Amino acid sequence: MSEKTNEFIIQEQNLRMLQMKILYIMKYVDKLCRKNGLTYFIMGGTALGAVRHGGFIPWDDDLDIFMTPDQYEQFKRVFYEDGSNEFVIQEWRTVPEYLEYAKVRMNGTTYIEANFRDRKDMHHGIYIDIMILHKVPKNPILQRIIYVQSKFVTIYGLSQRNWKPKNKLQAMVLVLLNILPKQSLARWCYKKIYKFDTMEEGFFFCYWITPAKFNKGLFSQDWFEFPTEILFEDTRLLCSNYIKDYLSCRYGDYLKFPKEEERKKSVHAEIYDANKTYIEYM
Repeated sequence: MSEKTNEFIIQEQNLRMLQMKILYIMKYVDKLCRKNGLTYFIMGGTALGAVRHGGFIPWDDDLDIFMTPDQYEQFKRVFYEDGSNEFVIQEWRTVPEYLEYAKVRMNGTTYIEANFRDRKDMHHGIYIDIMILHKVPKNPILQRIIYVQSKFVTIYGLSQRNWKPKNKLQAMVLVLLNILPKQSLARWCYKKIYKFDTMEEGFFFCYWITPAKFNKGLFSQDWFEFPTEILFEDTRLLCSNYIKDYLSCRYGDYLKFPKEEERKKSVHAEIYDANKTYIEYM
């Protein structure tokens, strides 16, 4: 066996070990949600992996779920009431210059991303992501306004990670961020994004605080009202009743495997260790 082949096998084994630790965290979150009648939905590459691979995408190293703002607040409450010392919640309200999503991280582990390697003010354990799923009226003008506000806070968050703009519009927003009171504007945008979350009818769900384009982040109300279960590795997780519609919206032909360079973009961690605390690496 060549040295290169052996190295590849070791990398695969280590990635699989990381995936199993991530799944361990997700099983805790799932158990806590079911115990307290809370709803989440697997999303993004996690939903894609469940349908296409029956679990993790083989080259992926994270796990993402959706929660609405009210479900997330209830989850946070029961998490602290549970009092587990294995995990911590890390959220945008407590970590400066951070995008709007939360992570449930595991103590005693390491998951260091290149963009955050110098952030000694934050936890760097293995995690799952909790993305916040918002509501938006069916009015297309209001949708576009919320979309622009979401993109502003997205670029604001990315600008803290040595991110490079991909087009002229992004570059212009990046220049404006250095001139305008960006933190105040971001808070104002978040207030507007949350404005419609109490709507009970006549809305779409949306998730635009990502690189996703307008149509790929706008979802039918039906898609995320009631969850069902789907097999994920050796367990069952909650997902949309319309998971295939969601995946078609998000990825197009989701059964088609991406090119090799696209697969590499799915890897987030620069350093990971399922058995040692990140403090030893910082």
